[in-house]
Amino acid sequence: MRTEPPRTALLSGVLVLVLAAVVASLAVGSRTVPPAEVWRALFDAPPGDGATAAHHLVIREVRLPRTVIGILVGAALAVAGALMQTLTRNALAEPGVLGVAGGAGFAVTLGAVAGLAGSQAAQLGLAALGALLAALLVYAVGRASPLRLVLAGTALGFVLAGISLGLRMTLPDVFDTYRFWVVGSLAGREQVPYLLPLLVIAASLIGALVAASPLQALGLGTEVARALGSRVRRTRITVLVLITVLAGAATALAGPVAFLGLMVPHLARRLAGGSVRLLLGLCMLLGPLILLAADVAARLLLPTGEVPVAVVTAFIGGPVLIWAVRRYGAVTL
Repeated sequence: MRTEPPRTALLSGVLVLVLAAVVASLAVGSRTVPPAEVWRALFDAPPGDGATAAHHLVIREVRLPRTVIGILVGAALAVAGALMQTLTRNALAEPGVLGVAGGAGFAVTLGAVAGLAGSQAAQLGLAALGALLAALLVYAVGRASPLRLVLAGTALGFVLAGISLGLRMTLPDVFDTYRFWVVGSLAGREQVPYLLPLLVIAASLIGALVAASPLQALGLGTEVARALGSRVRRTRITVLVLITVLAGAATALAGPVAFLGLMVPHLARRLAGGSVRLLLGLCMLLGPLILLAADVAARLLLPTGEVPVAVVTAFIGGPVLIWAVRRYGAVTL
């Protein structure tokens, strides 16, 4: 009971920052729109013509879907990273350990070779399918222990990346198709059928909160978890499925976004203490906060275009993570 007020204040403070990032994502870009105009664009009928009508159109048709995608993709990658780190008890684990990104990239490459990746919708479907199949293969090989799981996922990721690179180097048309997907970005994602992936991510985030209690028990050790009545095997399978779905859907939708699944859980764990539920709640807020802030920065860095958001997250994520480790030491799992 004594810990609830600080937790509530902590989550409330982070939520305020997320709301500020949402407003900035809707208002800032090649055309900066005042917050009051953003409010009218969202809740009032659009005007007939003029610059105000153009602002309303940009906000409703481009920036609002882009912001919603950024919120759920950021939460999905951060929560998937937290689940992976907690399950494997490895602070350096991240969703890519399951081979999700490698499988998605390999599927898009094969689709381009077969002429099936000509549209963004097709690339979305191929990436989701590839991520799922790669994760299933990794689990089939490494299900005996978390260590074998990490080794199997890392090995498969390198193998698929090598084959994909060979195909792209020998087939220029394949490289042209692949390079538009592989650069993690929120730009242009509102043009793909994103509703189903977002619903899947939202349902999986709820499932992650439900799985927090048995995962907390599993963190005490297999024997202790069994003594507490936890079904260890079912918990592991459930968490692996959630990681696969969250990371696979996010990667298929926005492309590979580096560092988010590693950095956010590492920082959130310092605030969450030993509570898995609070850790996941913080990741659901900090992931969107960092991704939306990086996306806003990506729009402003170049005067004639945008920097892919994955470049920004990698650029700020590396120094921030190094600073946190040097300042506070490694997190304890």
